[in-house]
Amino acid sequence: MKVQILVDNPKSWIVPYARKLEKILVNKLHLDACFLDKHEEVTKGDVLVLLSCEKIFKRLDLNRHNLVVHESYLPKGKGWSPLTWQILEGENEIPVTLFEAASSVDSGDIYEQEKIILNGTELLTEIKHKQGMSTISLILKFLSKYPNVEGMPQKGNSTYFRKRTQDDSEMDLNKTLGEQFNLLRVCDNERYPAFFIKNGVKYFLKIYKG
Repeated sequence: MKVQILVDNPKSWIVPYARKLEKILVNKLHLDACFLDKHEEVTKGDVLVLLSCEKIFKRLDLNRHNLVVHESYLPKGKGWSPLTWQILEGENEIPVTLFEAASSVDSGDIYEQEKIILNGTELLTEIKHKQGMSTISLILKFLSKYPNVEGMPQKGNSTYFRKRTQDDSEMDLNKTLGEQFNLLRVCDNERYPAFFIKNGVKYFLKIYKG
């Protein structure tokens, strides 16, 4: 079986987990597996895993299966940053779905689902670790059944999360830190730190565990 893992952003947080998956597939499962960071490097094979890709991969005909992981019960919660949006809504059990890529974004058949369980204290690095390990788990479940895999069509009405921007990291001075703790949890201290504006001056907040 030939498995290709594509992450088209070399700075993505998912890269170490994609590399970890590659090692498991090669060293433990003895599969023909490789990590790729450019769309044009994808060749014909059995399974292509698309992880945190910034650009839409269009050559879905090259592989028998093109797998995507999304943190919601599809078709509910399509779109951007579903894990972050759900944490901001107060959720501590986040569904994760493995599905087939299709020409219409986040619309393909569903293969596997599980949950990320949070206790409400995790900061972004810990949250991303659980997300990465869940991603690996779902893909390994799929491959353990291959080629006897059968997807289920998505059912129900679609809902969408919008793309987050730096402005979404702004704190509200009229609310307590406790009321905004989940926002602090999902802010990246370096790339998009929490901030507030007072008297026309912008201040940044960074959060760490003691």
